[in-house]
Amino acid sequence: MPARPDPLRIVLQVLLYIALYYLALLSLATVSQWLGLYLVGETASMLIAAALANWISLRIHHGHRLWDAGLWWRRASAVNLGLGLAGGVVAACLVLVPPLLVGAARIERTPADPGSWGSAVLLTIVLAMGAAGEELFFRGYGFQVLVNTLGAFATILPVGVVFALLHGGNPHATWFGIANTAGFGILFGYAYWRSRDLWLPIGLHFGWNLTLPLFGVNLSGLTMNVTGHAMVWSAGRLWSGGDYGPEASVLTSAALVALCVYLRKAPVRRQTSPFDGPPAEGTLCEPSRPLAS
Repeated sequence: MPARPDPLRIVLQVLLYIALYYLALLSLATVSQWLGLYLVGETASMLIAAALANWISLRIHHGHRLWDAGLWWRRASAVNLGLGLAGGVVAACLVLVPPLLVGAARIERTPADPGSWGSAVLLTIVLAMGAAGEELFFRGYGFQVLVNTLGAFATILPVGVVFALLHGGNPHATWFGIANTAGFGILFGYAYWRSRDLWLPIGLHFGWNLTLPLFGVNLSGLTMNVTGHAMVWSAGRLWSGGDYGPEASVLTSAALVALCVYLRKAPVRRQTSPFDGPPAEGTLCEPSRPLAS
């Protein structure tokens, strides 16, 4: 019979993990601001801090490597990343394309900020680092330990709510936007539960985050003009999300439901995590052989 987990030890491990993250983030963010890196430095700091917190926690508590947080690169990982990217991009298009087709919104040039290829490449890098950093922290070591101890339902829901509340300080945040963000947090947690790796939630997160700025709409209250165009709405805030962007709209609420169905039906390759047993019988798996570099 396996040993019963010690609740106090689990709590201390998770608290140490969070403390390590914020200590590293504060230190790195201070350095990046001193160097004048701003957005790039802030996003890189989040990713590096999350990697450090996971690496140290995995090493001191279990003797594992950073990759054991769900970052192994195997054939299954590539499939899950692709499924996540496709889901995130298509879901964002389902939110933004229909209003354009029915005349509820239109694309206009922004001559004051024409955009450039360089800014588009930089935005892609920043959003990729941001998605990877957030998923590595929120769905990394602490989340996985809690899932293994408390179960999926008791972990995914509260972590999704915390994920949303930490976005409450974003510009123009509304209760509807925070509610939809909680839906994304729960969705990303479910994505990890389906795949047992971080590539599926990273793909979903990045695909969604990249598509919105390319259409010229705000992303979680942030304006990122990289194409020289903006999506101007004639529909009300319920559909457009107002200054927070479409993530505060009923269209995104509907997209979240569609994404849940997609994740349930998609041929996700479930991998074996060191924090739980082998995949259930009948679940799609991939061998451990890594892809050739």
